[in-house]
Amino acid sequence: MSSFNFKTLRRYLPDGFITGILSMIILAWLIPGIGGEGSVVELKVVIKYGIALLFFFYGLRLSPDKLVTDLSNWRLHLMIQTITFLVFPLVVLLFRPLLKGTENEILWLAVFFLAALPSTVSSSVVMVSIAEGNLPSAIFNASISGVIGILITPTWMGIFMEKHQETFAFGEVLRDLVMQILIPFCAGLLLHRFWGQWANRNRRYISLFDKSVILSIVYRSFSDSFLKGIFSSIKLTELLLLSASVLTLFFFIFEGTKLLTRLMRFNREDRITVLFCSSKKSLIHGSVMVGVLFAGSTLGSLFLVPVMIYHAFQLFYISIVARRYHREMLTSTR
Repeated sequence: MSSFNFKTLRRYLPDGFITGILSMIILAWLIPGIGGEGSVVELKVVIKYGIALLFFFYGLRLSPDKLVTDLSNWRLHLMIQTITFLVFPLVVLLFRPLLKGTENEILWLAVFFLAALPSTVSSSVVMVSIAEGNLPSAIFNASISGVIGILITPTWMGIFMEKHQETFAFGEVLRDLVMQILIPFCAGLLLHRFWGQWANRNRRYISLFDKSVILSIVYRSFSDSFLKGIFSSIKLTELLLLSASVLTLFFFIFEGTKLLTRLMRFNREDRITVLFCSSKKSLIHGSVMVGVLFAGSTLGSLFLVPVMIYHAFQLFYISIVARRYHREMLTSTR
């Protein structure tokens, strides 16, 4: 009887990964600064090498032949990048006439900044992997999104900002992208013929490592925000308005993309990849770009708030969806 009650209760308990994300946010609020600069083990260094190892493992698990074949899937790639950099900003742009010239125009611009950002890299790939989607396409699109965003995001923002003379350190960002993602992934891909079977046999342990890296990113992101007082810099009414706006934006894009992939008759793996990659926005890129676009301005923290809200919610909600797709996949193969 007690066993039955426990199994029944587990159906209503959050997934362990989701619980971990919430726990990291709470921990960042209660004890921010763990692994900060000057610590014996700096969390940013752990995350940096963790991401590199994460993509090395992804390379190990992928067949080079399958990756080359997937690059020809141009409809999927085009749809993901179009939604990320065109549909997102245009949806938010529709509401500008309603807020132009009002005191809330700056809030609109903050949401528009979110809409113009590239997709996430590591978390998009992890979620697609959990949901058993098209992993090669997820890696390709998540990686290229960051490069495209370096050019597209400031271009979009420049249209609505009177002062936009700053430029991104393109070479430095591109170098980090190559060092942390491209080189480890290619190294894993080259070693697939030797260690590929080992990686596939140990997918469960590699998945635990992937999730640990994501949890570290969540903690560090929120820890930095709490330490900098980002959430205390805006009024409650502004926070509620921003929250409602970004959540509405998320569900509009998410559900619209889901419908569009069905109409275009994508297979299950491609639908998952388009859905997860195109509906996400990068907190890491957002933080970097805020530092450049709003250097020396007090507006920087305000523009990070919608990105933080969106980032936290997308991880939470898409984690639920990814686990559901995973369970459906297991059920269908039995």
